[in-house]
Amino acid sequence: MKKIIIQLFCPDQKGIISRLTSILFDAGLSISSIQQYIDREKGNFYMRLAFMHNLKQEIPTKELLDLNEKLNGKIEIIDADQKLNVAILGTKESEPVYHLLIKNKSKELKCSFPVLISNHNQLSNVADKFNIDFFEITDNEKILKTLKSNKIDLVVLARYMQIIPESIIKHYKNKIINIHHGFLPAFKGAKPYHQAYEKGVKIIGATAHYVTNDLDEGPIIYQDTIHINHKHSIKDFIQLGRQIEKGVLYKAVKSHLDYKVIVFDNKTIIFD
Repeated sequence: MKKIIIQLFCPDQKGIISRLTSILFDAGLSISSIQQYIDREKGNFYMRLAFMHNLKQEIPTKELLDLNEKLNGKIEIIDADQKLNVAILGTKESEPVYHLLIKNKSKELKCSFPVLISNHNQLSNVADKFNIDFFEITDNEKILKTLKSNKIDLVVLARYMQIIPESIIKHYKNKIINIHHGFLPAFKGAKPYHQAYEKGVKIIGATAHYVTNDLDEGPIIYQDTIHINHKHSIKDFIQLGRQIEKGVLYKAVKSHLDYKVIVFDNKTIIFD
């Protein structure tokens, strides 16, 4: 049996679910889950539906595409059993890289990590431990060429301390995930934990988002925070922040790999 996921968003209207599920029912397919959300403010409908089928059954792709055209929507029909190729880009910090690779090794992430790219060589030993090809590259055009040659589907910036150029962003629209060491939109730029310490904040956090041409302004996938107080030092802020960062990055990557994210108007709909 193969798992197929349908992602759909369109203007809200009556009968969307019944029309779509009728197509699947007529094809003899069994729906395993369905989630929906209606944005009342903008009048949009969002849905994630999963169904199972065997090789003897045909997926009614034409009928689904015809319905999508009538709904004036955007539909994706996804083979959820197909593993995506994910590239990690890092600089010097190994902890978030390790965390992703360990999660994948324990099968908590469903993907392949064929390459680790860095602008320094400190992460080469991490790549060796996990039998991943390591590339030390500083030229952005060479990075893009490496991503293409390895048929990369998703790029994860694991504390990659370089700005991603438009040429790469254009090729991987909503397919580059960054972890920001701060609770966006506050404390952008360098040393966010130092900024938080100076402000005397009572919570710190981390934000995972898709990368756009506007620095740290992309659609947010996942955020988390932790309470702190005046007794915590800057060193405490940094240590606690790093723990949050790796967890937030993992959850964002998992949501993407599980096809639980729909992006619209610089916002995300995240299904359970």
